[in-house]
Amino acid sequence: MATRAADTIVPDHVSPALVRDFSYFRGPEMEPTPCGRPQAALSFVHREGPAIFYAPNNTYDGRGTWVFTTAEDQRAVLNNTEVFSSNRGIFKAALGEDLPMIPLEVDPPNHMKFRALLNPLLSPKRVDAMEAGARERAVRLIESFKAKGTCEVMNDFAFPFAVGVFLQFLGVSDDRRDEFLGWANEQFHGTLEQRLNAMRTVVDFMKSLIALRRREPTDDFVSFLLAAEVEGRPLTDKEILGIAVLLFEAGLDTVAAAVGFDLYHLATHPEDQQRLRDDKALIKPAVEELFRAYSTIQMLRTAVRDFEYKGIAIKAGDLISCPTMIANRDPAEFPNPDTIDIARDNNRHTAFAYGPHRCLGSHLARRELIVGLEEFLARIPTFRLKPGSAPITYGGHVFGIENLDLSWA
Repeated sequence: MATRAADTIVPDHVSPALVRDFSYFRGPEMEPTPCGRPQAALSFVHREGPAIFYAPNNTYDGRGTWVFTTAEDQRAVLNNTEVFSSNRGIFKAALGEDLPMIPLEVDPPNHMKFRALLNPLLSPKRVDAMEAGARERAVRLIESFKAKGTCEVMNDFAFPFAVGVFLQFLGVSDDRRDEFLGWANEQFHGTLEQRLNAMRTVVDFMKSLIALRRREPTDDFVSFLLAAEVEGRPLTDKEILGIAVLLFEAGLDTVAAAVGFDLYHLATHPEDQQRLRDDKALIKPAVEELFRAYSTIQMLRTAVRDFEYKGIAIKAGDLISCPTMIANRDPAEFPNPDTIDIARDNNRHTAFAYGPHRCLGSHLARRELIVGLEEFLARIPTFRLKPGSAPITYGGHVFGIENLDLSWA
């Protein structure tokens, strides 16, 4: 039997001393906030209370989660796939459709056969080959607004750059980008009804694209899946759809959000902006540090059996949250974690998660950020927040920023 407190449900096995009023969706700087710093706002957990706590009502559908805050504890969870499963059945729970997103929702050892199939598509060598196209896109976008002396970063640059590169990789037309972004916004930040409708729309779109590529194959990603094999057999229809849906959704929001947070930081920290202008070799370590400081995602796992961790009883079915933005400000892992040092050494951040399910697209995301900053700094004079403007930041399943207006002389 569970107890109810403040409109939330706390399971009986959770000690009251470990319950904390915490949410990625509400609270200080988690809801839309002018000029907020949502990642920094969460670093208080390292100074107050237990390192592992239970947060009721900490998911879209009102479920509670255990929150693991230290980098060490998160690594323990993300590496222990026998106890903490990544197969949460997101689409099955939401839509009643048995559609695991592959390889994210497939646990080892089966996970590895899909990972081995997909790794070469986003390998450093493949990303090298994609760089020229990404750079051309960045230059074209920047030149389109450079003379105006102002831009709204997310709509004028971040989304058309990052999302455009990914849609090109997937073989999806860029002319529907705004429509796709609307789906992503509703799924990651909308009401429950909007989320369900957006998820259904994405699945239906990918089904239609797969059917089209069966009739008219090209050299794109979906055509690759239709011709691919694992363990000597073709992929099933469900496997093709699960892979396609995952990669489509993964490319719509996260990298663009990172571009936005990076330019927000440089606009409000002119000393860092000038250091990068003076020493372009700093851009690569700066990208890593900005990934650390402005991480945007959390990983959720489900306990598949009862388990005790550091004296805490975790029951089968419990959700465990491993937020990157909290682990990446762990003082046991990073000296002066709330100080953003663009030349930081030995930066073992977990912005791309950790363990077997580490982000498949991390090489591409890194290259996009490096290319984007290189071209923005090379072509745009010293920039700042446009006077009178106030960018809006927010928490949630994917942290984000919007209304980021910059200006320059």
